[in-house]
Amino acid sequence: MVVYIAKEAIMGRIPWLPDPWTIFKVVAALTVLGLLKWYSAGRPNTSERKMHGKVVMVTGGTSGIGAEVVRDLAERGAQIILLTHQSPSDMFIVDYIEDLRDQTGNQLIYAEQVDLSSLYSIRRFATKWVDNAPPRRLDMIILCAATLTAPGKPRVVTGEGLEETWTVNYLSNFHLLSILSPAIRAQPPDRDVRIIFTTCSSYVQSPAIGDGSIVQKKKGWTPRNAYAMSKLALTIFGLAFQKHLDAYKRPDGMPVNARVIFVNPGYSRTPGMRRWLTRGTLWGLALYLSFWQVTWILLKSAEGGAQSILYAAMEANLGRGAGGKLIKECLEMKFARSDVHDEDIAKNLWEGSEKLIERVEREEAVRRALEKKEKEELEKSEKAKEKPVENGNEANKPKSRRQRKVK
Repeated sequence: MVVYIAKEAIMGRIPWLPDPWTIFKVVAALTVLGLLKWYSAGRPNTSERKMHGKVVMVTGGTSGIGAEVVRDLAERGAQIILLTHQSPSDMFIVDYIEDLRDQTGNQLIYAEQVDLSSLYSIRRFATKWVDNAPPRRLDMIILCAATLTAPGKPRVVTGEGLEETWTVNYLSNFHLLSILSPAIRAQPPDRDVRIIFTTCSSYVQSPAIGDGSIVQKKKGWTPRNAYAMSKLALTIFGLAFQKHLDAYKRPDGMPVNARVIFVNPGYSRTPGMRRWLTRGTLWGLALYLSFWQVTWILLKSAEGGAQSILYAAMEANLGRGAGGKLIKECLEMKFARSDVHDEDIAKNLWEGSEKLIERVEREEAVRRALEKKEKEELEKSEKAKEKPVENGNEANKPKSRRQRKVK
């Protein structure tokens, strides 16, 4: 019976069934789309590691790939410290953490307010973290936070007068790790400490950055170059930071136990990617929604993009040997540019970043002092205005019977 039906179908003698050629084209198209989706989804993380008791600090952990990384590590029992732009008392952060605790069954999830576009905010948090005896436990730092300016949009400057993309993507990480360096080096020798940098392939097309001062200039600035240069600078700094850690001589004579790992999560459907594709406009968003099937097929989900970061966090081999490795699709890769290993470029970038931070912090300290002085003078003047009124009121108050008898 089955053979007969199949024969009739092939011969095209079943009227309600499309002809065999049409069926073949549909099946072939679906197969191609399925294979394309499977390929673009990337490799899953197959590494496992006990995360109970591990303290993990995460930037950019409330959206996109970072949120998926946080969720997975929290489910494995890690203690999560989210560095968030909003205050821990902000309703969004409170609800987000409560939901995350309920979903993962992990109550060890906290938030600390750190504005990555403010060097002062970073220093205030990092110095408070370092100023602790004995040193706080810190097993891992995952740097997922990043920003970009949509194509066609004007250059954005932070409140401290720095270009935003460069500050958030690179300078904030430089500043944070520079201050946390003593806390990282003070971890016990048997502790596997990992600093995971999230990068992307855009650094390959980046122009030369020198000491980074070129990014602060308006002339020749474009969103694409600004983003690419920030990722190149982050890569150069990460490799230099590994050498900085390796050069430290522990008092106990044990080898350095901290390793820098770079991760390229690949192109994913994240808020940043959506902002880039839509050019930050409503018509771009409408176009994006009209062709959502294309982005769904060609781009990874945020969960798929998180797999390589989770691999970097849990793969046992990455906890041994030299640091500074690049991970993509859960595999170790080589850097596409040789100048990321150039010591002269790294030295110029490091020194230029230190000078820039020193200058900005000095200027901001003066500005805060002047604002504080103005505020105090304003308060004094307001109190001075209120005193005559109060004295006048006291004089006009009716006297008590005892006061009248004294008279």
